[in-house]
Formats: sequence, C-alpha cells, structure tokens
Amino acid sequence: MPKVSAVIVPYTSYLRVYEPLAAFPESERAHWTRYAQRAERPSYQDELRRSLADLLPTPPVPVPVHESGDAFVAEVDGVVCVCPWRTRLRGWQALDDLGEELPASVLDAVLPPLVRRQAALDYERWLARNPDARPWIRTSTWQVPLNWFVLVTDEEREYEKGTGPAGAAPLLRYRTPMVQARRRTARALRTLRDALDEGPLIEGLVDVGRWLEEFHPRSLVELDYGGLVHTLPAGQLEGDHSAADVAEGVEALRTGDGATAGEAYGRLVERWRSVRDRRSAN
Repeated sequence: MPKVSAVIVPYTSYLRVYEPLAAFPESERAHWTRYAQRAERPSYQDELRRSLADLLPTPPVPVPVHESGDAFVAEVDGVVCVCPWRTRLRGWQALDDLGEELPASVLDAVLPPLVRRQAALDYERWLARNPDARPWIRTSTWQVPLNWFVLVTDEEREYEKGTGPAGAAPLLRYRTPMVQARRRTARALRTLRDALDEGPLIEGLVDVGRWLEEFHPRSLVELDYGGLVHTLPAGQLEGDHSAADVAEGVEALRTGDGATAGEAYGRLVERWRSVRDRRSAN
C-alpha cells in the first residue's frame, strides 16, 4: 500500500452504534471478543488515512477489496460493545451520494466513470448475497445533521479541549443508551409532524429512527463531531450546545411557542454558518 503522510481528511462527523457482543452471530462474536482484548486498536483517523491511501494508485480504489476487520470498542455498564467499521459497505454507499456532492467534471477526474461502474456492479452482486446488510456508522461532511441531535441531550455532552497542535485534538461527542435514542426520536417525530409540514427534517429523522431499530436494544449510540472540531474556533466549540438548542426548539414547537422555536433555530444557524462558509470556499 502506498505510504501516506499524516494528513487527515478532517471535516466529517459520525453517528455510531456500539452493539453488545451477544448481538453478533457466534462466529463473528468470537472475532470481536478477541479484537476487544487487544491492547492497541486503530482510531477513526487511521481509517481515514487508509481510505486516502486507496485513492493514490492509478486507477484509484474507491472501495476496499476486502471488508475491514476493525471496530471501535466501548464498555457500557460492564458490557463490551463494538462498532464495526464496515469500510467496504460504507464506501459503496458513499459512492451513491457523490453525484450530489461533486460536479460531474470533478467526480470524473477523481474517480473515472469506468471505476465507478465497476464498483457499482460489485456492490449490486454483493448486496444480492447480503440483502439485510447495514452499517454501524453514518457520516456527514461539513455538518452535524440536526436530526442527529434529537437522539441525545446536553447532559450527555462530553468535551475535551485538546492539548494544542502537537498533542491530542479537541473532542466533542455525546453518548446515550439506544432505548433513550429511540424514545427521543419517537417523541420528536410526533411533535414535528403536528407542527410542521413533511420535509427534510422529518424525513431525515424517520430514516434515522428506522436505522436505530435494526440494532440490539442494549446498544450505545454515539454522536461524534470527529474532524469538525477543526472547523470551529476553540471558544465557539467549547460553547457549542447544539443538542440543547434542538431540544429547546422541539419542546417549543410542542407547546406552540413559535417565537422560542425560531430563536433556538437561529442560534443553530448562526453557530454553523462559519462551517458552511468554509465548505463553500473549498
């Protein structure tokens, strides 16, 4: 594999589900049990570097040839839970979205049409053998979708300032039990459908809710700002309480308080304007 520098593709947020080992088939469970006992495991930055390496050959490799055997690991009330990377599956799914993200000329320069067609055929054949496959990780570039914040509360927010350019990066994430994430999704959907017309916010929340239903009820849900911590100034990042703003807005809609809902939404728009401006500049 080509050598890759320390450059990290940074501007992505993540929604992850960590499932208990008991949720996996016995053969896969044995693998993850051994994996969780390893002293050292790769980070999300390592996954990004590997993906970058695949784009360096000619022609590029848009989707890994083999599925990743790596995962993120967390312990929830003494129970080991894992979040498989499933990089190959996510790569195929990401290819479907590239046409909406990039102009055709740029897309053809990065990933020639022949390469994309072959990847699409490979995915079609694989999906025929694995019709129930779904990823444990969702990603979003240059933003955290507002519907993700519905799943968590401000009390579950974890913030670490970081130790400067040469040290650890800042961290901003939320972790919540699956049962809470599902309950909040259902409540928010009832409120939004009563107060708003069908649109992207409701559609996105329905999609996330259906995805959550596919996992073990004792799973852990994690919303991680990932590389977006590099797009927000330290003071603004420390003061980011977007989950609280979303919760306030939804509650205001439930009680018919349109003014308060509008104020909460305005804070969200203002907070994320600088990130959107960076996206437009690239």
